[in-house]
Amino acid sequence: MKYYIIAGEASGDLHASNLMAGLKKLDGQADFRCWGGDLMEGQGAKLVRHYRDLAFMGFAEVLANIRAIFSNLRFCKKDILGYRPDVVILVDYPGFNLRMAKFAHQQGLKVFYYISPQVWAWKKNRVKKIKKYVDRMFVILPFEKGFYKKYGIDADFVGHPLLDALKAQQKKQGNPEIFRKTNNLGQRPVIALLPGSRKQEIGKMLQVMVSIVPGYPQFQFVVAGAPSIPKSFYKTIIGDVDVKLVFDGTHGLLVIAHAALVTSGTATLETALMNVPEVVCYKGSNFSYQIAKRVVKVKYISLVNLIMDRKIVEELIQDEMNTTRLKQEFDKILDGKNRQKIFKDYKDLKEKLGGSGASEIAAALMVGYL
Repeated sequence: MKYYIIAGEASGDLHASNLMAGLKKLDGQADFRCWGGDLMEGQGAKLVRHYRDLAFMGFAEVLANIRAIFSNLRFCKKDILGYRPDVVILVDYPGFNLRMAKFAHQQGLKVFYYISPQVWAWKKNRVKKIKKYVDRMFVILPFEKGFYKKYGIDADFVGHPLLDALKAQQKKQGNPEIFRKTNNLGQRPVIALLPGSRKQEIGKMLQVMVSIVPGYPQFQFVVAGAPSIPKSFYKTIIGDVDVKLVFDGTHGLLVIAHAALVTSGTATLETALMNVPEVVCYKGSNFSYQIAKRVVKVKYISLVNLIMDRKIVEELIQDEMNTTRLKQEFDKILDGKNRQKIFKDYKDLKEKLGGSGASEIAAALMVGYL
């Protein structure tokens, strides 16, 4: 069968490439054409557009690149028509992909959506488009199946592909002691600082995270640096505080971490799945926060708490994200009794996520429906 797959970000490239591996096992005639990245191309796909040319973040950047965005949409429609796939598989990336879902549906093509947009948090009007234009949803968070059912949409819960990605990383990782030596980390217990991947959030988060460091000389604090951010940017914030910096090593850092301070996002789930007690942090501009508070309708900001539907990790949001409160919550995750409870909750989290094999489960369901 012919598969046209659209992923617009690095994470989408990773998860789509694993899905493709699963499809190839079941469909010996599988032919792939895609928008994505090197990992999807590595699975044998004809790469039409790379995600690095598609990622426009923020209102101002979208406006500045509006002509390029519309040009990509026009090209994608033409390319789909020329390829005539058996199915169009959309991977997250909703701004672009929901437009392509409408187009593909209008052309009489089968449309599958793998990794749902976060419509349960905001822009719930997108559910109407999904119901109208998508033939089948394959969701990775357990509560999403129930969410879609309320709107009369059948969705398959396949488990979270991050479990598979972490398992693959562990095979590559090797000896944790080698990671310590390579990055000049001593034997003191490590506290991982994950301040995010964008300059604005890093500036706000890391400044507060670093402020508690002098009070804990028994630990070594290590920042997981984002590859796209220069070392000098981090050094300006860290100053003369005793904090180390590691690039391209988030997984290795979490393997050896005793605890972590983590900016809200997928990293909160990755940290929990790697059994590291954490405090979740979020601090934005007051203007952005006030808007978000009005449009985002969720009880929690971390995926860990959202999945469990109860608070198992502490969330310090906006004004609560300050030195005093961070120190209080950090002390709690160092306490032995609290840590045992966290580890039990993490075990329940892994069970709720359905175990490993999400990509192969999704692939089997897709081939079955086709």
